[in-house]
Amino acid sequence: MTIKTNLYAGGALDRAAPRRKDAGWVTAMLTAPDSRRLPVWRSQSFVEHPHSHEPRLGWLPSGIGAELAQRPGVETALLGLDGDTALFAVDLSAMDDPGQHPALAERGAFVELRTIGALLPRAEASLAAYARGLMWWHQRHRYCGVCGHATRAAEAGHVRICTASPCAVHHFPRTDPAVIMLVHDDDRCLLGRQPRFPPGLYSTLAGFVEPGESIEEAVAREVLEETGIRITDVRYHSSQPWPFPSSLMLGFLARAASTDITVQADEMEDACWFSRDDLLASAPTDPRHQPLLLPRADSISRRLIEDWLGR
Repeated sequence: MTIKTNLYAGGALDRAAPRRKDAGWVTAMLTAPDSRRLPVWRSQSFVEHPHSHEPRLGWLPSGIGAELAQRPGVETALLGLDGDTALFAVDLSAMDDPGQHPALAERGAFVELRTIGALLPRAEASLAAYARGLMWWHQRHRYCGVCGHATRAAEAGHVRICTASPCAVHHFPRTDPAVIMLVHDDDRCLLGRQPRFPPGLYSTLAGFVEPGESIEEAVAREVLEETGIRITDVRYHSSQPWPFPSSLMLGFLARAASTDITVQADEMEDACWFSRDDLLASAPTDPRHQPLLLPRADSISRRLIEDWLGR
């Protein structure tokens, strides 16, 4: 059976994890003439043809990437190997406006990944998400959370080590597990909206897994907290790396065990049941919910809804 992966997942890159500790090998890859670097700037990705229907990642050749990497405050991390070619992410956030650099201005522009992710080839979207998430972690772990001293990057950018010798704690990139679920009741499903959503947008429910909690327990707790609905028959659907900023979305389907909605004002602005006809027509019978907008095409939320519609 072919398993469909969500966008930002499914990258076929060899991450070369066993070789990251080999400083000599990493240096050789950094200086290899065929190595390439993907610039990231303040969580935006460097893209060629950013305003077209076919944007592509703006990889820099070895010479240009190495020159930019020498600038103060610039971080570089190995993404992995594409065949024999080493791919790196280079974070230019320390620069005020790297887009004005002659080598970059003529190649593309920095854009928010969420605006073009669904237009990228799937392999490129996966690499962009990987680079964005890794560089976001570097930006927020420059100081040790144990003793407060500065940290330095090691192991090709996949570890940060506290520079205080009595501490020397190793910090590793973290991904926050979050559950996202489509709750259904026969021929209708439960969707909600938060105040920050655009008008008319409804989405599946979601929330972070808490310490000491299983993912199934997190699904039940989040649905109950946000809507007052009790659920049963929790079934795993699929997962999606979500680098906005650093989550792993774990998707589920669940069957409603109760149907009366009680919205928690501090959690949701609104929640309601939508029939299949409502979703297919994008215009529910309740006039409060017109026009109905669904989540973006690059999200696992959209896939959960579409797969349920296609059952």
